[in-house]
Amino acid sequence: MITLLDYGAGNVRSVVNAIESLGETVRPVETPQDILAAERLIFPGVGAFGSMMEILHARGYVAPLKAYLESGRPFLGICLGMHALFEESEEALGVPGLGLMKGRVKRFQIDRAVPHIGWNGIKPRQASPLFSGLQGNEKFYFVHSYHIAPEDSGVILTTTDYGYEFASAVQQGRIMGTQFHPEKSGANGRRILKNFLSADTPAVMPDLVPAQTRLAKRIIACLDVRTNDQGDLVVTKGDQYDVREEGQVRNLGLPVDLALRYYREGADEITFLNITGFRDFPLEDMPMLEVLKQTSRNVFVPLTIGGGIRNYTDKNGRTYSALEVAAEYFRSGADKISIGSDAVLIAEAYLRSGQMTGESAIEAISRVYGSQAVVISIDPRRVYVADPQTVPHKTVETSIPGPNGERYCWYQCTIMGGREGREMDAVTLARACEELGAGEILLNCIDRDGTNAGFDLELINAVKAAVSIPVIASSGAGCEAHFHEVFTRTEAESALAAGIFHRREVPIGNVKAYLQGRVEIRP
Repeated sequence: MITLLDYGAGNVRSVVNAIESLGETVRPVETPQDILAAERLIFPGVGAFGSMMEILHARGYVAPLKAYLESGRPFLGICLGMHALFEESEEALGVPGLGLMKGRVKRFQIDRAVPHIGWNGIKPRQASPLFSGLQGNEKFYFVHSYHIAPEDSGVILTTTDYGYEFASAVQQGRIMGTQFHPEKSGANGRRILKNFLSADTPAVMPDLVPAQTRLAKRIIACLDVRTNDQGDLVVTKGDQYDVREEGQVRNLGLPVDLALRYYREGADEITFLNITGFRDFPLEDMPMLEVLKQTSRNVFVPLTIGGGIRNYTDKNGRTYSALEVAAEYFRSGADKISIGSDAVLIAEAYLRSGQMTGESAIEAISRVYGSQAVVISIDPRRVYVADPQTVPHKTVETSIPGPNGERYCWYQCTIMGGREGREMDAVTLARACEELGAGEILLNCIDRDGTNAGFDLELINAVKAAVSIPVIASSGAGCEAHFHEVFTRTEAESALAAGIFHRREVPIGNVKAYLQGRVEIRP
């Protein structure tokens, strides 16, 4: 029996599913006594340090958790669950942690994108049962803006490089913690969980200890999900955002089946975009919640969900916040949520007033779940101009002239699935959303959507230069070389595709094989 400390924030469903897939039974903590009675305790923390500690105190968990840790029984803290072991965090100054280990949690101070999102390696510092069966060159999934800085180097189990070397796992007796998410790290992550769950796994050192670890470029499979004319939930794909062909919604498969296929083919992440979400109240959109629940049972890489994550008042006058909507998605198996049209409206209001309210969906969700949980999906189209001085927007000099030979363009943001243009450019939107608390940008391009002509590198470079958070390149991939092009001619951290994967025109395995040796990837 494995006891799981779920304090109510983030996606713990994936942890439960991963443990159960290994043949174990999970018992959630419901009372402080459950912590004291645990034989093996896993604490998967996701979100923000201050919010976590506030909830632990409110539920009376702090004292029994300290008592459990002092007893020396097996403990595994994941991400924020490991941060809790230390004295304090820069994420919430003045809020004490559990203080089991000396040291604090620090924010990355580097000239690279923060949060640190993606698959990176580990450098073992000491023998551990967690390493049984590992070679030492594996990559694991990280998603964080803060890292631990132990005073005692003796507790450091692994380090990882991202801008500089930081402690990425700890071990003190049978108390262990990982910055990476084993439940989201595929087969290698599940092996680490299996090692922790086993009572007789010997402590070993992997054969390989890399001199330096490198963050892999991510290949993301995107599934646009909507109901077709028969009322079935299907994966579809648009051609410049038009999902109909001969009057019918394109049906490219079932979302759960395709997600499992992509996981097995090596996708580093999977994104679901509910493109009917703006019409339907999300909390009543049970099919999408069920899609997440079913997918997370067998898919152990990060899942993102977008569509309809907004404040809502139903016909009876009851108001639901975007935070409540996001919570339902997280509890159903999502690791990140994506905000599209509403992000444009939020940014417009923010720029008009010059003030953050703390109440927008971006601010509220990032405050509780952390910036790494909020992705902004931008849907721009090119607007050509002869003279950049004639428009109040960020323009780029383009190598693709306009219809009248224009040498400049700006990227107009759209809402409502590309049907309505706004007087805001993509660079301004990305920068404003980062200020509001977003942790990642999903950068689409209506002009390239469905064309197989390659990613819009000019758009990607313009946005990437304006923000310090990771950027996902999207729209236009048509062959393996396009992924190499976007990773070598821009600083995008990941690249997303849909139609070419759905139709098996360019399988994910082919992309990985093409990039091997050319770009750092997860094999």
